[in-house]
Amino acid sequence: MGLVHLRLVSPPGLSDELVDRLTANRHVLNVVRHRATVRSPAGDALECDVLRGAANEVLGLLRELGVDRDGSITVDDAGTVFSARAQRLEAEEPTALLYAPLWSAVEARIREEGTYLPSFYLLLVIAGLIGSVGILTNSQILIVAAMVVGPEYNAILSVALGLDRRNRRRVRQGLLALALGFLLAIAVTLAFSLLVRGFQLEPRAYRLGLRPVSNLIDTPNFFSLVVAVLAGVVGIVSITEARGSALLGVFISVTTIPAASDIAVSLAFDSWHEAWGSLLQLLLNVVVLIVVGLAVLRAVRRIWRRVARMPRPAP
Repeated sequence: MGLVHLRLVSPPGLSDELVDRLTANRHVLNVVRHRATVRSPAGDALECDVLRGAANEVLGLLRELGVDRDGSITVDDAGTVFSARAQRLEAEEPTALLYAPLWSAVEARIREEGTYLPSFYLLLVIAGLIGSVGILTNSQILIVAAMVVGPEYNAILSVALGLDRRNRRRVRQGLLALALGFLLAIAVTLAFSLLVRGFQLEPRAYRLGLRPVSNLIDTPNFFSLVVAVLAGVVGIVSITEARGSALLGVFISVTTIPAASDIAVSLAFDSWHEAWGSLLQLLLNVVVLIVVGLAVLRAVRRIWRRVARMPRPAP
C-alpha cells in the first residue's frame, strides 16, 4: 500500500493546530499525539500515516508551519498496513497517485550520495585502474566492472539537482569533485600504464595495435550521444522511483570512467589521437548527463504534479 509514516516533534504551542490540520486532511490516517514526551527539543511527539502521493503536500504544510525549524520531521516507509479505511482511500484515488515520488526523500537521497568523502576518490581511482586493464587486455567484462565501481554518476546527479535548485555551492562542489576525481584517476592510471609499458607487460595484441575496446571508447559519435541522453533519462526516473536495477543499468552504459582510463593508457603509449578522442568522450558524457538530468528532473516533477491534480475516479 502506498503509505508513508511521519514522526514529528512539534512545539507544544503548535501541536493543537497541527493535529487539527492533519486530521482534516483526508489523505492522513492514524494521527497519534504524545504530549510533552520529547525533551530535545522540548515538545510533543506526533505520528501519522499519509498516502504517498499526498505526502509532498503534507510535508509542504509542515514546513510552512515551521515544524522542521522548531522541531523535526522523520519520514519512513509505512510498510504493510492493514486498515479498511486505508483500503477505501486507496480505491478512491488514481492508481498513479498512490506511488508518486516523495520529492523530499528523492532530493535527500541525491544530496546524501553527493558527498565527496575520500572513498569517492578512491573508488574513482580503482575504477580507472580496472578500466585500464580492460583496455590493455581488450576485456569488455572489465570495462563493465569499472563502470559499476565508478561513483561519478552520483556527483553528476548532485550537480543537476544543484542547477535545478539554483544552489551554486552544490554545483561548484560537484563539478570540483568530478574534475579532481577524474584527474586523480587519470594520473594514477597513467603511472600504472607507464609501469606496464616500461616493463613491456602489455599484451601482444595491444602492442600490435589490435585495440577494439579502446577504439570503441575513443571514437565519440552520434550513438555515444544517444546512449548518454537515454542514460540520463533512465537515471532520473530510476532515482525518483527507487528502481535500483535500472540505476545499475545507467552505471554500465555511460562511458565516463572507461574514457578516463583510455586517456591515461593512450598517453602512456603515445597514442595522442586516441587520448584526444577519449577526452571528448568523457566531456560529452558528463555534460550530456548533467543537462539531460536537469531537464528530466524538472519534467518528471511537473508530470507528477499533474498526476496529483487528477480527478478521483467515480465511485
